Amino acid sequence: MEVYFILLSFLTLTSLSSSQECKRDLLQNVDFPGSDIKFEYSPDVQHCQQLCTQFPSCLFFTFVRPDWTKDQRHFYCYLKSTSSGQPNRQTPLPGVTSGYSLKPCSPDLQPCRPHVYQNVDFYGADYRTLFTADYQECQRICSKDPFCQFFTFLQPDFTPEKYRYKCHLKFSWALPRTLNVNRKNGVVSGFSHSAQFSEYSDTECSTKLFPNAEIVGGAFMTQSSGTPEQCLAMCSAHPQCTSFSFQSDLKCLLKENRNDLEFRSKTGVTSGIATHHCQQDTNWAKTPLEGVDFQGSDIRSELMDDAETCQKTCTIDQHCQFYTYVNQNFESASYRHKCYLKRTTIIPAPPKVAKLANVISGFTMRDCI
Repeated sequence: MEVYFILLSFLTLTSLSSSQECKRDLLQNVDFPGSDIKFEYSPDVQHCQQLCTQFPSCLFFTFVRPDWTKDQRHFYCYLKSTSSGQPNRQTPLPGVTSGYSLKPCSPDLQPCRPHVYQNVDFYGADYRTLFTADYQECQRICSKDPFCQFFTFLQPDFTPEKYRYKCHLKFSWALPRTLNVNRKNGVVSGFSHSAQFSEYSDTECSTKLFPNAEIVGGAFMTQSSGTPEQCLAMCSAHPQCTSFSFQSDLKCLLKENRNDLEFRSKTGVTSGIATHHCQQDTNWAKTPLEGVDFQGSDIRSELMDDAETCQKTCTIDQHCQFYTYVNQNFESASYRHKCYLKRTTIIPAPPKVAKLANVISGFTMRDCI
Protein backbone atom coordinates (compact mmCIF):
# COMPACT_ATOMS: atom_id res chain seq x y z
CA MET A 1 0.00 0.00 0.00
CA GLU A 2 2.83 2.41 0.84
CA VAL A 3 4.58 1.85 -2.52
CA TYR A 4 1.29 2.35 -4.33
CA PHE A 5 0.61 5.61 -2.49
CA ILE A 6 4.11 6.97 -3.20
CA LEU A 7 3.69 6.14 -6.88
CA LEU A 8 0.24 7.72 -6.91
CA SER A 9 1.61 10.87 -5.26
CA PHE A 10 4.44 11.07 -7.79
CA LEU A 11 2.05 10.64 -10.70
CA THR A 12 -0.24 13.29 -9.26
CA LEU A 13 2.64 15.78 -8.93
CA THR A 14 3.89 14.89 -12.41
CA SER A 15 0.45 15.44 -13.90
CA LEU A 16 0.20 18.81 -12.13
CA SER A 17 3.55 19.85 -13.61
CA SER A 18 2.64 18.63 -17.08
CA SER A 19 -0.75 20.41 -16.90
CA GLN A 20 1.23 23.66 -17.01
CA GLU A 21 2.31 23.95 -20.63
CA CYS A 22 6.06 24.25 -21.27
CA LYS A 23 6.53 27.66 -22.87
CA ARG A 24 10.12 28.50 -23.75
CA ASP A 25 9.41 31.32 -26.22
CA LEU A 26 10.15 34.88 -25.17
CA LEU A 27 7.81 37.74 -26.09
CA GLN A 28 9.76 40.79 -27.26
CA ASN A 29 8.27 44.21 -26.44
CA VAL A 30 5.36 42.61 -24.57
CA ASP A 31 4.50 43.43 -20.95
CA PHE A 32 2.62 41.27 -18.46
CA PRO A 33 1.36 44.19 -16.32
CA GLY A 34 0.54 43.64 -12.64
CA SER A 35 0.58 40.37 -10.66
CA ASP A 36 4.07 41.15 -9.28
CA ILE A 37 5.49 39.00 -6.48
CA LYS A 38 8.81 40.86 -6.25
CA PHE A 39 11.57 42.14 -8.48
CA GLU A 40 15.19 41.02 -8.76
CA TYR A 41 18.10 42.28 -10.84
CA SER A 42 19.16 40.29 -13.90
CA PRO A 43 21.78 41.02 -16.58
CA ASP A 44 19.61 39.50 -19.36
CA VAL A 45 16.23 37.92 -19.98
CA GLN A 46 17.60 34.35 -19.83
CA HIS A 47 18.85 34.92 -16.28
CA CYS A 48 15.49 36.49 -15.39
CA GLN A 49 13.72 33.40 -16.69
CA GLN A 50 16.02 31.19 -14.60
CA LEU A 51 15.19 33.26 -11.51
CA CYS A 52 11.47 32.81 -12.20
CA THR A 53 11.99 29.08 -12.72
CA GLN A 54 13.70 28.69 -9.34
CA PHE A 55 11.54 31.11 -7.35
CA PRO A 56 8.81 28.95 -5.71
CA SER A 57 5.66 30.84 -6.71
CA CYS A 58 6.81 32.54 -9.94
CA LEU A 59 4.88 31.48 -13.05
CA PHE A 60 5.83 34.22 -15.52
CA PHE A 61 7.89 37.42 -15.66
CA THR A 62 8.68 40.70 -17.39
CA PHE A 63 12.29 41.84 -17.88
CA VAL A 64 13.23 45.50 -18.42
CA ARG A 65 16.03 45.52 -21.02
CA PRO A 66 19.04 47.89 -21.24
CA ASP A 67 17.37 49.67 -24.19
CA TRP A 68 14.43 50.75 -22.03
CA THR A 69 14.11 54.57 -22.22
CA LYS A 70 11.17 55.65 -20.02
CA ASP A 71 13.16 55.70 -16.76
CA GLN A 72 16.24 54.15 -15.11
CA ARG A 73 14.74 50.72 -14.36
CA HIS A 74 17.22 48.81 -16.50
CA PHE A 75 17.85 45.12 -15.70
CA TYR A 76 14.69 44.83 -13.55
CA CYS A 77 13.25 41.31 -13.49
CA TYR A 78 9.63 41.31 -12.29
CA LEU A 79 8.54 37.91 -10.99
CA LYS A 80 4.81 37.33 -11.30
CA SER A 81 2.01 34.90 -10.47
CA THR A 82 -1.78 34.52 -10.73
CA SER A 83 -4.23 31.92 -9.45
CA SER A 84 -5.01 30.94 -13.05
CA GLY A 85 -1.32 30.47 -13.88
CA GLN A 86 -1.63 32.89 -16.81
CA PRO A 87 -1.06 36.67 -17.12
CA ASN A 88 -4.20 38.71 -16.65
CA ARG A 89 -3.18 40.95 -19.55
CA GLN A 90 -0.59 41.26 -22.30
CA THR A 91 0.18 44.73 -23.65
CA PRO A 92 2.75 46.03 -26.13
CA LEU A 93 5.61 47.90 -24.45
CA PRO A 94 8.98 48.75 -26.09
CA GLY A 95 12.09 47.87 -24.06
CA VAL A 96 10.74 44.84 -22.17
CA THR A 97 10.65 41.10 -22.75
CA SER A 98 8.23 38.71 -21.08
CA GLY A 99 8.08 34.96 -20.72
CA TYR A 100 7.19 31.99 -18.54
CA SER A 101 8.76 29.88 -15.85
CA LEU A 102 10.46 26.76 -17.18
CA LYS A 103 9.27 24.65 -14.23
CA PRO A 104 7.09 22.46 -16.51
CA CYS A 105 10.02 21.99 -18.93
CA SER A 106 12.32 19.88 -16.67
CA PRO A 107 15.01 22.60 -16.81
CA ASP A 108 18.65 22.44 -15.83
CA LEU A 109 18.58 24.06 -12.39
CA GLN A 110 22.31 24.87 -12.49
CA PRO A 111 22.76 26.10 -16.05
CA CYS A 112 26.06 27.16 -17.58
CA ARG A 113 26.30 30.94 -18.01
CA PRO A 114 29.36 31.59 -20.24
CA HIS A 115 28.21 34.99 -21.54
CA VAL A 116 29.95 38.14 -20.28
CA TYR A 117 28.38 41.58 -20.19
CA GLN A 118 30.18 44.62 -21.58
CA ASN A 119 29.65 47.91 -19.72
CA VAL A 120 27.55 46.19 -17.07
CA ASP A 121 28.41 46.27 -13.36
CA PHE A 122 27.35 43.56 -10.90
CA TYR A 123 27.26 46.00 -8.03
CA GLY A 124 27.96 44.83 -4.47
CA ALA A 125 28.50 41.39 -2.87
CA ASP A 126 32.31 41.73 -3.06
CA TYR A 127 34.34 39.48 -0.77
CA ARG A 128 37.76 39.68 -2.46
CA THR A 129 39.56 41.92 -4.97
CA LEU A 130 42.80 41.47 -6.89
CA PHE A 131 44.40 42.66 -10.12
CA THR A 132 44.37 40.51 -13.25
CA ALA A 133 45.67 41.05 -16.78
CA ASP A 134 42.23 40.68 -18.40
CA TYR A 135 38.65 39.65 -17.68
CA GLN A 136 39.32 36.08 -18.79
CA GLU A 137 41.81 35.64 -15.95
CA CYS A 138 39.32 37.23 -13.55
CA GLN A 139 36.66 34.73 -14.67
CA ARG A 140 39.08 31.80 -14.36
CA ILE A 141 39.92 32.79 -10.78
CA CYS A 142 36.21 33.13 -10.00
CA SER A 143 35.58 29.67 -11.44
CA LYS A 144 38.35 28.13 -9.33
CA ASP A 145 37.20 29.80 -6.12
CA PRO A 146 34.29 27.84 -4.55
CA PHE A 147 32.88 31.01 -2.96
CA CYS A 148 32.77 33.05 -6.17
CA GLN A 149 29.47 33.13 -8.07
CA PHE A 150 30.04 36.17 -10.31
CA PHE A 151 32.58 38.93 -10.95
CA THR A 152 33.18 42.42 -12.33
CA PHE A 153 36.44 43.37 -14.05
CA LEU A 154 37.56 47.00 -14.57
CA GLN A 155 39.04 47.33 -18.05
CA PRO A 156 42.31 49.09 -19.07
CA ASP A 157 40.44 52.30 -20.02
CA PHE A 158 38.43 52.52 -16.80
CA THR A 159 38.59 55.75 -14.77
CA PRO A 160 39.91 56.48 -12.18
CA GLU A 161 43.11 55.00 -13.60
CA LYS A 162 44.28 53.49 -10.29
CA TYR A 163 41.42 50.96 -10.36
CA ARG A 164 42.16 49.58 -13.82
CA TYR A 165 42.64 45.80 -14.12
CA LYS A 166 40.84 45.27 -10.81
CA CYS A 167 38.93 42.00 -10.50
CA HIS A 168 36.04 41.93 -8.01
CA LEU A 169 35.00 38.44 -6.87
CA LYS A 170 31.42 38.28 -5.61
CA PHE A 171 29.29 35.95 -3.51
CA SER A 172 25.70 34.75 -3.43
CA TRP A 173 24.22 31.73 -1.68
CA ALA A 174 24.55 28.53 -3.72
CA LEU A 175 23.06 26.08 -1.20
CA PRO A 176 19.43 25.57 -0.13
CA ARG A 177 18.52 27.80 2.82
CA THR A 178 15.47 27.54 5.04
CA LEU A 179 14.53 31.20 5.28
CA ASN A 180 12.09 31.04 8.22
CA VAL A 181 12.31 28.21 10.77
CA ASN A 182 10.00 28.00 13.79
CA ARG A 183 8.99 25.47 16.41
CA LYS A 184 5.41 24.28 15.94
CA ASN A 185 3.56 21.30 17.39
CA GLY A 186 2.09 18.78 14.98
CA VAL A 187 4.48 19.26 12.05
CA VAL A 188 7.57 17.47 10.74
CA SER A 189 10.15 19.08 8.45
CA GLY A 190 13.17 17.82 6.57
CA PHE A 191 15.28 17.96 3.45
CA SER A 192 15.37 16.31 0.06
CA HIS A 193 17.95 13.52 0.13
CA SER A 194 19.13 14.85 -3.23
CA ALA A 195 19.85 18.39 -1.99
CA GLN A 196 23.47 19.54 -2.29
CA PHE A 197 24.87 21.37 0.74
CA SER A 198 28.53 21.46 -0.29
CA GLU A 199 30.73 20.89 -3.30
CA TYR A 200 32.02 17.36 -3.78
CA SER A 201 35.53 16.60 -2.53
CA ASP A 202 37.62 13.45 -2.16
CA THR A 203 38.76 14.65 1.27
CA GLU A 204 36.41 14.05 4.19
CA CYS A 205 35.89 16.95 6.59
CA SER A 206 36.85 16.73 10.23
CA THR A 207 33.90 18.31 12.02
CA LYS A 208 34.06 19.64 15.58
CA LEU A 209 30.95 20.87 17.41
CA PHE A 210 31.00 22.42 20.88
CA PRO A 211 27.71 21.81 22.77
CA ASN A 212 26.52 24.30 25.39
CA ALA A 213 29.18 26.77 24.28
CA GLU A 214 28.86 30.13 22.55
CA ILE A 215 31.61 31.80 20.54
CA VAL A 216 32.10 35.34 21.80
CA GLY A 217 31.53 38.20 19.36
CA GLY A 218 32.18 38.36 15.64
CA ALA A 219 28.56 37.86 14.46
CA PHE A 220 27.93 39.49 11.07
CA MET A 221 24.79 37.64 9.91
CA THR A 222 21.88 35.64 11.34
CA GLN A 223 20.21 32.86 9.37
CA SER A 224 17.35 30.50 10.21
CA SER A 225 18.48 26.90 10.67
CA GLY A 226 16.94 23.61 11.77
CA THR A 227 20.11 22.01 13.15
CA PRO A 228 23.69 22.88 14.15
CA GLU A 229 24.88 20.85 11.16
CA GLN A 230 22.84 22.97 8.74
CA CYS A 231 24.31 26.04 10.45
CA LEU A 232 27.78 24.58 9.85
CA ALA A 233 26.97 24.05 6.15
CA MET A 234 25.90 27.69 5.78
CA CYS A 235 28.97 28.98 7.61
CA SER A 236 31.25 26.85 5.43
CA ALA A 237 29.56 28.18 2.28
CA HIS A 238 30.13 31.86 3.17
CA PRO A 239 33.56 33.42 2.46
CA GLN A 240 33.41 35.67 5.52
CA CYS A 241 32.38 33.01 8.05
CA THR A 242 35.04 31.35 10.23
CA SER A 243 32.80 29.97 12.99
CA PHE A 244 29.19 29.89 14.14
CA SER A 245 26.86 29.56 17.12
CA PHE A 246 23.52 27.77 16.74
CA GLN A 247 20.85 28.82 19.24
CA SER A 248 17.91 26.82 20.62
CA ASP A 249 15.52 29.33 18.98
CA LEU A 250 16.72 27.92 15.63
CA LYS A 251 18.91 30.89 14.79
CA CYS A 252 22.34 30.44 13.23
CA LEU A 253 24.82 33.22 14.02
CA LEU A 254 27.57 33.40 11.41
CA LYS A 255 30.78 34.81 12.89
CA GLU A 256 34.08 36.16 11.67
CA ASN A 257 36.84 35.71 14.25
CA ARG A 258 40.20 35.62 12.47
CA ASN A 259 42.52 36.50 15.34
CA ASP A 260 41.14 34.59 18.32
CA LEU A 261 38.41 32.10 19.26
CA GLU A 262 36.87 32.62 22.70
CA PHE A 263 34.13 30.38 24.12
CA ARG A 264 31.76 30.93 27.01
CA SER A 265 29.37 28.43 28.56
CA LYS A 266 25.76 28.82 27.44
CA THR A 267 23.02 26.18 27.71
CA GLY A 268 21.19 25.40 24.48
CA VAL A 269 23.85 26.82 22.19
CA THR A 270 26.05 24.68 19.92
CA SER A 271 29.08 26.25 18.23
CA GLY A 272 31.52 25.11 15.60
CA ILE A 273 34.25 26.00 13.12
CA ALA A 274 33.84 26.31 9.36
CA THR A 275 35.21 23.57 7.11
CA HIS A 276 36.55 24.18 3.60
CA HIS A 277 37.82 22.17 0.60
CA CYS A 278 36.51 18.87 2.02
CA GLN A 279 33.42 16.66 1.84
CA GLN A 280 30.96 17.42 4.61
CA ASP A 281 28.92 14.69 6.27
CA THR A 282 25.32 15.39 5.21
CA ASN A 283 23.61 12.52 7.01
CA TRP A 284 21.99 15.15 9.25
CA ALA A 285 19.82 16.16 6.27
CA LYS A 286 18.19 12.69 6.27
CA THR A 287 16.82 13.01 9.81
CA PRO A 288 13.26 14.46 10.07
CA LEU A 289 12.81 17.33 12.53
CA GLU A 290 9.77 16.83 14.76
CA GLY A 291 7.98 19.99 15.84
CA VAL A 292 9.90 22.20 13.39
CA ASP A 293 8.20 24.24 10.66
CA PHE A 294 10.05 25.43 7.55
CA GLN A 295 7.70 28.34 6.95
CA GLY A 296 7.16 29.73 3.44
CA SER A 297 9.08 29.03 0.21
CA ASP A 298 6.28 26.68 -0.92
CA ILE A 299 6.27 25.22 -4.43
CA ARG A 300 2.94 23.46 -3.82
CA SER A 301 1.13 21.25 -1.32
CA GLU A 302 -0.50 17.82 -1.57
CA LEU A 303 -2.43 15.52 0.77
CA MET A 304 -0.32 12.52 1.84
CA ASP A 305 -0.57 9.71 4.36
CA ASP A 306 2.57 10.41 6.37
CA ALA A 307 5.80 12.40 6.66
CA GLU A 308 7.89 9.62 5.13
CA THR A 309 5.86 9.80 1.90
CA CYS A 310 6.26 13.58 1.94
CA GLN A 311 10.03 13.26 2.27
CA LYS A 312 10.26 10.68 -0.54
CA THR A 313 8.12 12.87 -2.79
CA CYS A 314 10.42 15.83 -2.12
CA THR A 315 13.48 13.72 -2.93
CA ILE A 316 12.19 12.57 -6.34
CA ASP A 317 11.03 16.08 -7.32
CA GLN A 318 13.96 17.96 -8.88
CA HIS A 319 12.54 21.31 -7.75
CA CYS A 320 12.08 20.37 -4.07
CA GLN A 321 14.87 21.11 -1.56
CA PHE A 322 13.00 20.74 1.75
CA TYR A 323 9.49 20.09 3.06
CA THR A 324 7.07 20.40 5.97
CA TYR A 325 4.40 17.79 6.71
CA VAL A 326 1.35 18.46 8.93
CA ASN A 327 0.46 15.53 11.20
CA GLN A 328 -2.91 14.18 12.31
CA ASN A 329 -2.64 15.91 15.70
CA PHE A 330 -2.19 19.42 14.27
CA GLU A 331 -4.55 21.97 15.87
CA SER A 332 -6.30 22.98 12.64
CA ALA A 333 -8.02 20.06 10.90
CA SER A 334 -7.99 21.78 7.49
CA TYR A 335 -4.16 21.51 7.31
CA ARG A 336 -3.77 17.92 8.49
CA HIS A 337 -1.96 15.45 6.19
CA LYS A 338 -0.72 18.23 3.93
CA CYS A 339 2.80 17.95 2.52
CA TYR A 340 4.37 21.29 1.58
CA LEU A 341 7.21 21.02 -0.94
CA LYS A 342 9.65 23.94 -0.79
CA ARG A 343 12.72 25.50 -2.36
CA THR A 344 14.82 28.67 -2.48
CA THR A 345 16.73 30.21 -5.37
CA ILE A 346 20.33 29.02 -5.71
CA ILE A 347 21.46 30.41 -9.08
CA PRO A 348 23.96 33.31 -8.84
CA ALA A 349 21.98 36.52 -8.36
CA PRO A 350 23.75 39.90 -8.20
CA PRO A 351 22.17 42.24 -5.62
CA LYS A 352 22.20 44.99 -8.26
CA VAL A 353 22.93 45.25 -11.99
CA ALA A 354 23.70 48.64 -13.54
CA LYS A 355 25.25 50.25 -16.60
CA LEU A 356 28.88 51.30 -16.09
CA ALA A 357 31.37 52.21 -18.80
CA ASN A 358 34.54 50.15 -19.30
CA VAL A 359 33.72 47.18 -17.09
CA ILE A 360 32.94 43.55 -17.89
CA SER A 361 30.86 41.29 -15.66
CA GLY A 362 30.09 37.58 -15.77
CA PHE A 363 29.47 34.39 -13.84
CA THR A 364 31.49 31.46 -12.60
CA MET A 365 32.08 28.73 -15.18
CA ARG A 366 31.98 25.87 -12.67
CA ASP A 367 28.57 24.76 -13.94
CA CYS A 368 29.96 24.58 -17.48
CA ILE A 369 32.41 21.75 -16.69
